[in-house]
Amino acid sequence: MSDLTALKQRLIDEVEAHKDELIELCGSLIKIPSENPPGDSTEISQFITDYLGHYGLDADWHESSEKMFNLLSSIGSDQGKELIYCGHTDVVPAGDLSKWDFDPFSGEVKDGWMLGRGASDMKAGLAGLIFVFALLKRLDVELPGKLTLAIVPDEETGGEFGVPWLLEKGLIKGDGALIAEPSSRLNPTIGQKGSYWFELEVFGEPGHGSLSPLAGNNAITDAIAAIEKIRTLWDLTIEIPEEVQGLIDVSKRYMREVEKEREKFQPVLEKVTVNIGTIQGGTKSNVIPESCKVQVDCRLPFGITRDEVSAYLKKNLDELGIRYEIRPFGFRSHANYTSAEDPVCQAIVDNISFVTGEEAYGVMQWASSDARHFRDYQIPVLQYGPAYLPTIHGYNERVQVEDIIRCAKVYIAAVVDFLFEK
Repeated sequence: MSDLTALKQRLIDEVEAHKDELIELCGSLIKIPSENPPGDSTEISQFITDYLGHYGLDADWHESSEKMFNLLSSIGSDQGKELIYCGHTDVVPAGDLSKWDFDPFSGEVKDGWMLGRGASDMKAGLAGLIFVFALLKRLDVELPGKLTLAIVPDEETGGEFGVPWLLEKGLIKGDGALIAEPSSRLNPTIGQKGSYWFELEVFGEPGHGSLSPLAGNNAITDAIAAIEKIRTLWDLTIEIPEEVQGLIDVSKRYMREVEKEREKFQPVLEKVTVNIGTIQGGTKSNVIPESCKVQVDCRLPFGITRDEVSAYLKKNLDELGIRYEIRPFGFRSHANYTSAEDPVCQAIVDNISFVTGEEAYGVMQWASSDARHFRDYQIPVLQYGPAYLPTIHGYNERVQVEDIIRCAKVYIAAVVDFLFEK
């Protein structure tokens, strides 16, 4: 056994020995409501700062928007590589409390499950990062590089005041990053589809409803025709670049063999998906509507850009002879990935196998996350965190306690592989 393997095993054993502390920390984070909106991270940021301070660790506060605080803390040496461990404190609103089987802010453990809003997305992963970071300090592990903990307040509404704000300000830099976002047990996400959200507004001419369709011009019926054109984006045949075909293939394998209920969704990896999310138009049933607004969420595979989608939409909507405007909003990104051979991906994937004794490999996600921002700044990144995926953003959110512990073991072992290896 090499010295580094022995060190990793020692650290894994320390996580196991202190696992009750880890679970207590996770429960404490869940007990603090940090719903976004409204996005006030004051209370949870203070709790985390106090926790780190108990072990002699400082946390710098950076307020990116009112009551939204980014926390940064580092250990190790400036001489070697730098690894960023990143997590967000905000959670989606709990919603109708009567639809929960338990208090969403109880942070309770029952029958091996950690319960509550954010248990899977992503306070269990966040707790693992914070716990491991402090444990390395407690054990006086001398790191040949730097480990930076970046805790952000604003991911669930698009992340404008979290990771992208820190990167733009030059407050975080690194040779690799891990985001403890929810993933499956053996399969971190190393790539993601692009996003293109837009609002279509179609314009008509008002008139008395009793004269339609001979009078006026109905914005809603024109919008219906436009929606049919927009939905043909799904029919496009996209030529997937050869360099990412392997990632697509292994992700299809994952959907066949791991999340078997998702096998039917394999085509989304190579298609432009189109969701007509909202539609609003007209004023009364007896008035010909002069405006109709439709909000659309498209996710883009490798092989097509937002500009190409925009050109396709313009060509097809212009052919309808309608009056319209398209206004992009919200998530905007191209498909992006980090090579499976990158050291940060290898450090996580290899240590998933080291901890579990099972084959692990990285896959695509069909949604978007903060990972895209790191890649915009040429920082290799992947996502791996404890989760019970069916409950994310839903009622009765939960995660298995054993998953929280397993991920923390991977996190601490990966620090050794990434920072100690040349």
